[in-house]
Amino acid sequence: MRSLKIGVIDLVCKNPSNSLWAKIMHANLASIMPQVVATWCEQEGHTVTMICYTGSEDLVKELPKNVDLIFISSFTQAALLAYAISNYFRSRGVMTVLGGPHARCYPDDAIQYFDYVLGFTDRRIITELLNNCTPQRPAGKKMCAGKQPASLCGVQERWKFIEPTLKKAPFIKIVPILGSVGCPYTCPFCIDSTVTYQALDFKTITSDLQFLLTKYKRPYIAWHDPNFGIRFDESMQAIASAAPPKSFRFIAESSLSILTEPHLNKLKENGFNALLPGVESWYELGNKSRSAHITGTEKVKQISEHINKVFRYVPYVQTNFVLGLDSDSGAEPFELTKRFLDYSPNAFPGFSLLTAFGEAAPLNLEYQKAGRILPFPFHFLNNHLAMNVKPKNYDWVDFYDKVIDLTEYAFSPKAIYRRFMHTQGFTPKWMNVMRAISSEGWGRLKFYRQVRQNLVQDRSFRKYFEGESQQLPEFYKNIIKKDLGVWWQWLPDTALSHNAYAYLQKAS
Repeated sequence: MRSLKIGVIDLVCKNPSNSLWAKIMHANLASIMPQVVATWCEQEGHTVTMICYTGSEDLVKELPKNVDLIFISSFTQAALLAYAISNYFRSRGVMTVLGGPHARCYPDDAIQYFDYVLGFTDRRIITELLNNCTPQRPAGKKMCAGKQPASLCGVQERWKFIEPTLKKAPFIKIVPILGSVGCPYTCPFCIDSTVTYQALDFKTITSDLQFLLTKYKRPYIAWHDPNFGIRFDESMQAIASAAPPKSFRFIAESSLSILTEPHLNKLKENGFNALLPGVESWYELGNKSRSAHITGTEKVKQISEHINKVFRYVPYVQTNFVLGLDSDSGAEPFELTKRFLDYSPNAFPGFSLLTAFGEAAPLNLEYQKAGRILPFPFHFLNNHLAMNVKPKNYDWVDFYDKVIDLTEYAFSPKAIYRRFMHTQGFTPKWMNVMRAISSEGWGRLKFYRQVRQNLVQDRSFRKYFEGESQQLPEFYKNIIKKDLGVWWQWLPDTALSHNAYAYLQKAS
């Protein structure tokens, strides 16, 4: 086997961004698997150059030079940029590989633009690819391990690829770590709902935490587990074995069912500073929040009491909601969310529009069977720029009216001030304000208002939303062209559209 020159590109974002939020936080959003793949490739004897694109760099200048093979990791929102980069490299005789969430969600679309498209990836898959890589054209080759790997490179092994990215973060530097893969819950809209839960090696976790103490004093660490703390006692023991209490500052996404008071006490003792529990709906998915038998107002009060209890132990909490679920109808779900914000004013609300990402989840197949999927370009599939599922119980204008009203309520100056006053600590206060006035709060509100206006004033725009037309509105095409900039010229002609019903046709 000859030694290859390999490039690895982690696309944290899809376009240049000079916002303060991007400059401070995007480098902290790096993915773990690109670092793992880069490490595996080096261990196989190849030369690796890795970059993490955060939106602040000149991507043309940053791209690896004189390579034989390029790995690109991308979420669906950055897929068009990934397609353009692949086309650029393939035009120069370089083989390209796509991995990450988009490769899992839309493999049949991606093989048109890459030599290899990777689903679940373990070291065996990488070794096989490196030993036998040849151009795969016109259609690429799909490769998949069948399940998530049982072990991954730890922080110490991949530090060479972590450190350069963290240097781009001017203030807060957050190290990504993974304690488990998969999830025992079966939320039908989630990409992890069909992935078997498995914990990774706890001894490696302890060793990695000890290693990080040689790099930073009280390092910030983000657990990338889909649901942290399933094997709670063992996870806490791994942390406690690494160093004295509160040697670290942790961020984790966890379900409310795990966040019992004894567990919260342990989390506080071990330095957990931020938690991101999913509420999702006031009418379903109660198994994640110990509210399986209650709905509506009763659930709002119970969840609010629980969140307020969490704040007695952890200074920062983001509560996640999905808007537009089939169980929602009328104004009530939106009004209930407002009441929750009143009852728990220090919680930062994370709102997602219901989005079906290709083959990601079982529920997507049902939406396709019902003919409810819209072919929005990948560029807008990030849970807030476009809802590609026609709502079951709302007219589009009515739905956007309610989304706008809720977003205005959550990020009004009054709500921002109230959240600021109820939050303890400088960093949590700063995070809440910055997120509210950035693209996540006020920025989304501006975009939603524009979409709503277009729905009312532009008949062709409305027909696209109703599924009566496949013609992409110029409004969306212009955004893509502006965001891609110099990469627009490299975007394949067919990439703006995709088969939104490929999952159904494959399953038939």
